[in-house]
Amino acid sequence: MATLEQLNQGVNILGNVTEAQKKILTPEATGFVALLHRTFNGTRKSLLQRRVIRQQELDKGVIPDFLPETKHVRDNKTWRGAPPAPGLVDRRVEITGPTDRKMVVNALNSNVWTYMADFEDSSAPTWDNMINGQVNLYDAVRKQVDFKQGEKEYKLRTDRVLPTLIARARGWHLEEKHFTVDGEPVSGSLFDFGFYFFHNAQELVNRGTGPYFYLPKMESHLEARLWNDVFCLAQDYIHMPRGTIRGTVLIETITAAFEMDEIIYELRDHSSGLNCGRWDYIFSVIKKFRQNPAFVLPDRSAVTMTVPFMDAYVRLLIKTCHARGVHAMGGMAAQIPIKDNPEANEKAMDNVRQDKLREVQAGHDGTWVAHPALAAIASEIFNKHMPTPNQIYNRREEYQVSGNDLLNMNVPGGITEEGIRKNLNIGLGYMEGWLRGVGCVPINYLMEDAATAEVSRSQLWQWCRHGVKTSEGKTMTKDYALKLLHEQADELASKAQKGNKFQLAARYFESQVTGEDYADFLTSLLYNEITSVGPAQPAAKL
Repeated sequence: MATLEQLNQGVNILGNVTEAQKKILTPEATGFVALLHRTFNGTRKSLLQRRVIRQQELDKGVIPDFLPETKHVRDNKTWRGAPPAPGLVDRRVEITGPTDRKMVVNALNSNVWTYMADFEDSSAPTWDNMINGQVNLYDAVRKQVDFKQGEKEYKLRTDRVLPTLIARARGWHLEEKHFTVDGEPVSGSLFDFGFYFFHNAQELVNRGTGPYFYLPKMESHLEARLWNDVFCLAQDYIHMPRGTIRGTVLIETITAAFEMDEIIYELRDHSSGLNCGRWDYIFSVIKKFRQNPAFVLPDRSAVTMTVPFMDAYVRLLIKTCHARGVHAMGGMAAQIPIKDNPEANEKAMDNVRQDKLREVQAGHDGTWVAHPALAAIASEIFNKHMPTPNQIYNRREEYQVSGNDLLNMNVPGGITEEGIRKNLNIGLGYMEGWLRGVGCVPINYLMEDAATAEVSRSQLWQWCRHGVKTSEGKTMTKDYALKLLHEQADELASKAQKGNKFQLAARYFESQVTGEDYADFLTSLLYNEITSVGPAQPAAKL
């Protein structure tokens, strides 16, 4: 076995490191992350190349279906995922948000059952955000995260058991350019997972829960297999029993929807279920079929959870999870309380109630909220309609979902100039915040993150690509799209604080809304703008 010195050879940090961050970047931890990189990065890159090939097939008109080569996995009714782990039996309301210290304290003080601490869509991956997030979670696990900001003190409550902590690592496609191994940036996934696991796994078990994760953006069961291999190596490395780690997979790509059984099967000893990542899922449908005019969708506001392809996705996810004995988690309520307009606030909160009622009656075992104020609403609905810790026993065998159902794009509604401008505002607003290092941005009393920005960007691209006609009779051309883009950017910039980045966001957005260039992810497109790569420091000498 390699020595610690050997593991750290060729490991460099390219970001500034404070004294507080050194407790994360220990030689033992950096060596562990380097081991993960050297073991798994080749497989990760080959799986990403597999995505490229799959996209080329879809661009030629190939329609996805359930995989014939894994039919035996789907047809075998005897296998199960792992039973719920300590702290994950009851997950009826989960709050999600970034890993800044204030959010961590506020989330853990919320009246929820779990907190998904997010290194992914609601965090802009600056070096400080990522490494300070690790510091904050390290301290939170040990209940040492209290701090003072000005005159205000932030303290963890002591009158109840705190929510179970779940960390969401970045997706397989993202890299961490501030941490290199043998001259190559490590995977953002392995960076986030590796440091969190190495420092906190045993401490979490000692405190009665465990190292739990949300796994985003996967496109196939082979990508889930890679996570399972990572989990096995990690547990073996610190002499922790296999199956201690649990991973909940966000089904937020259309290709993964055809492989739900297989994804649970690959992770089965480590599986804690699947989640409906609704906005990313809509983004994926548009992205994957962007060249196909049969998949053109109307205004984002018309693409609700009750339209055919979204309803089929929900029903298949619940049926699949419950057949395998694992949680089927619902989606995000992104609303923010409207404090200065009681009437509008009541209407928004009623929308939350209706959404949560739909989820619990469909068979979900829990749901997400973005704001602590929504926790009471979600809890009330789930407590009333799900008196047990979960409803995995509710098999929903009556749900019959075909491949055609998952691809049924019969979505009523039109494409309007208002819808175009809303998409532009959301895309620009999110990108401007991201360029300032902020990963979730309140826009029109909704907490928008990368997923909703991606839906906005992809719809604009799709409408331009296929020259759709708006309800007002305008043809969506490149010139029309750019005209509206610049109008919205100028308006937003004029109302924002001095030094805002709306014009920079608009320059990036220009290339993404005309039906021509299409970046794989906005986050990848913008990443270099928020990296601050400095001189390399050998990890062993920190």
